[in-house]
Amino acid sequence: MGLEQPTEENLNFMVEEIGKKLQVVNASAFEPGNFDISHYDEIKEMYELIESKENVSVSEMDAIISELGRIKKS
Repeated sequence: MGLEQPTEENLNFMVEEIGKKLQVVNASAFEPGNFDISHYDEIKEMYELIESKENVSVSEMDAIISELGRIKKS
């Protein structure tokens, strides 16, 4: 999947994959509709970071979840 274009479909895909990779218990926090396309590049950076790692440390997980919480629609 090409993620270069900031589309809702790509955004939704990346958010769902981040949630899966982090094995988030509260899946509602990672509902794709909770994020605005204006944060596409930030979410893409997080997605690429997670995808590049075999394992994500607890501190990295916390940082990513905190950042997603910060950019989540209110």
